Amino acid sequence: MDPQLTEVSQQLERFKAAFVRKDYNTCSDLLSRLKVLLCTTLQFSDVVFQVLLTKFTSLPPLFENTPNAAQELAIARDIYEHAVVLSVKTEDQDAFERDFFQLKPYYVDARNHLPPSPQENLILGLNLLRLLVQNRIAEFHTELELLSSATLENPCIKHAVELEQSFMEGAYNRVLSARQTAPDATYVYFMDLLAKTIRDEIAGCSEKAYDYVSISDARQMLLFSSDQELLTYVNE
Repeated sequence: MDPQLTEVSQQLERFKAAFVRKDYNTCSDLLSRLKVLLCTTLQFSDVVFQVLLTKFTSLPPLFENTPNAAQELAIARDIYEHAVVLSVKTEDQDAFERDFFQLKPYYVDARNHLPPSPQENLILGLNLLRLLVQNRIAEFHTELELLSSATLENPCIKHAVELEQSFMEGAYNRVLSARQTAPDATYVYFMDLLAKTIRDEIAGCSEKAYDYVSISDARQMLLFSSDQELLTYVNE
C-alpha cells in the first residue's frame, strides 16, 4: 500500500476507536488531521488556501483511474461519513452541512466506482431532517427529487418524508410521537430540535386559545411523559 494511504488508514482507525469510546474531542482532532492528509495546501502571500482531496488524484473532483483508486475512494468516503455523524454527536449543524457537501460527490459522482455504502440512506435521511429542522423546505424537496424510487422506500428516507408531511399538515402530535420510531439513534438530535419547535408552536397557540388548561391536558397535548417535564418546560 502507498505509504501516504497507509498513514490515512491508521489515522482513520484511531478515529474510529475514539468514536466508539465517545471521545469526541479526540475525534475532532483526528478528523482535522485526516482532512489535511487528504488535502494539498497552497499559500499565497499571507493567505492559506486548502484545495481539498488533491493529494489522491482518484478522489473528487479529478476521479483519475489510479492503481489504488477504489481503496482511496472508499477510505475518503468513510472519513466523511464519520465526520457527518460526529457533527450530530457534537450538535454542530454548520459542520454537518460542510461535511455533507464534501461527502455527497461520493454518493453521486463516484457511484460507478464504489459499492454502495451501508450508511448512505441513514446519512441522506439525516440531511433531510436537518433541512426540515432549519425550515429549508424547498431544499428538502430538491434533495428528494434527486433520489431513486428505491431509495425513497428506505425506512430512513420514509421517516423524514412522513415527518415533513405531518409538519406541513399541522399534525404536530404525529411529529412529536415519531421520536419513538426513529430509524437510528443519530436521528434523535434533530428530532428533539423539531419537537422543541413544535412544542413552542403548540404552547403559543394554546395560550391564545384557552383561558385555562389543566396540567394533565397540557402534558397530553405536549406529549410529555411526566408532570415534572411539563413544569420544567413551563418555567423555561
